[in-house]
Amino acid sequence: MTEKELSKKTIEILLEIRKHQPLVHHITNFVVMNSTANVTLAIGASPIMAHAHEEMEAISAFTSVLNLNIGTLTPYWLDSMILAGKVAGERGIPIILDPVGSGATPLRTEAARRILSEIPITVVRGNASEVMSLFAGGEKIKIRGVDSMESVEAVRHGATVMAAELRKVVAVTGEIDFVTNGHSSIEIHNGHPMFRRVTGTGCGASTAISCFCAVEPDPLVATAAALGYYGLAGEEAAKVSNGPGSFQVALYDALYDLSEKTMMEKLRIRPVR
Repeated sequence: MTEKELSKKTIEILLEIRKHQPLVHHITNFVVMNSTANVTLAIGASPIMAHAHEEMEAISAFTSVLNLNIGTLTPYWLDSMILAGKVAGERGIPIILDPVGSGATPLRTEAARRILSEIPITVVRGNASEVMSLFAGGEKIKIRGVDSMESVEAVRHGATVMAAELRKVVAVTGEIDFVTNGHSSIEIHNGHPMFRRVTGTGCGASTAISCFCAVEPDPLVATAAALGYYGLAGEEAAKVSNGPGSFQVALYDALYDLSEKTMMEKLRIRPVR
């Protein structure tokens, strides 16, 4: 697809989300439950937050996509993710993994690797350090808490190799987002520095990917489109905000209200040649 075709496709996917209002099952962290639910609603999908073992099978039987986020991980929650993921995998619905803070502690890194080994993940979305910590040479990755100390540029090759070997889409987000399935790659040049001043905006990006994957069968296209749309919403939100607090509220409004004209003019989703 060309850049223009990807912009058109982003609009088409967004319209499909709002037409069908897919149910997004989040097993996510305490910090972002409220914000990711609001992002889901602003995009046009419907959120459900659930992690009790006793209802994982029942909930996973009727949702459209599963979004896994290890930001405030416990062994109980990890088992919930595995339970839900296995049912989702049997049903063939997309599963998104946000390995928050992987590489920062053994618990997070080992949990994310376990999820990857036991569940048919569709898309892995993280910052450069998180993504690279999951695979070869992870012990050499620099990470501070849940923040990356690696650049997207530095891990492009590794992400491409990993995506090809694992047969998954890998999305590395940063100043310029990079999405690959190991064979085709796309850059997203939308976004704003204010994202880094509000907690949970990376988790919001994974939420957007989940919503888009719920209705678009090509996870590479869905992921790139979601990140372009989410990044552009951040750009528009920054124009009318005075700081982090007003930016977060403005982001919800922008996700809800981005026009087709604005998306066609300002989306910068570019295939890598």
